[in-house]
Amino acid sequence: MALFIFIRGIKKQNIKCSKQQLLFYGITGVIIASHWVFFYLSIKAAPVSIAVVCLSSSTFFTALIEPLFYKRKIIIYEVILGLIIILSLYLIFKINYTYKLGMIYGIISALLASIFPVLNGILIKNSNAYTLTFYELIGGFILLSVYFIFNGNFNASFFMVSLADYLWLIILGIVCTAFTFVIGVEIMKEISPYTVVLSINLEPLYTIIIAALFLGESAYLSNGFYWGTAFILSTIFINALLKKKFAQVS
Repeated sequence: MALFIFIRGIKKQNIKCSKQQLLFYGITGVIIASHWVFFYLSIKAAPVSIAVVCLSSSTFFTALIEPLFYKRKIIIYEVILGLIIILSLYLIFKINYTYKLGMIYGIISALLASIFPVLNGILIKNSNAYTLTFYELIGGFILLSVYFIFNGNFNASFFMVSLADYLWLIILGIVCTAFTFVIGVEIMKEISPYTVVLSINLEPLYTIIIAALFLGESAYLSNGFYWGTAFILSTIFINALLKKKFAQVS
């Protein structure tokens, strides 16, 4: 609703699209919503910090998936950086085996998170970020609604949320999701999905700090966790340096 008001009321843009575009937008939205579901399952089964670091494995998946959709050769250093992240995750979870289920959910979430940026990178060529995001969120909304209906979760208690929680949900939905997602789609006009996904790996750093400050999760974190996270974050800067080097050569 927030995007619709912004697109039609403020930007005065048309949100019409073809049936084929609508289908592709909806399918991508379903993938996005599925990613969110598995991510929230992950943070229920494991500490937030561990679940977010697990999400970083999406870089490896993207290094393999993106060439298939873009019909280009696999870039070896992208795969190597992805493998470094996988090894970093092993270093982290070798010590935190207690949270195996959360790790599994996180890996599934990461796989889905590697697919929809690649699709968005293709779809944004013939659309604008606001319209694309608007219909993708509708697709996700439909999927989740059907899921809740068949699970019998749509009842009076489902809507019994405190006013404070509604406020946080609005902030999470509008500021941290809808409009942030628009920005993420828009920048794909300039950089590749792999670089976008790799840059998102900064999220563990922010999350570790916030979770330690507000959720007291520093007790869950071992030396292996910090070493693994350091390796993951280093891949972001290595990727940037390598892309700059190869761009100068070409």
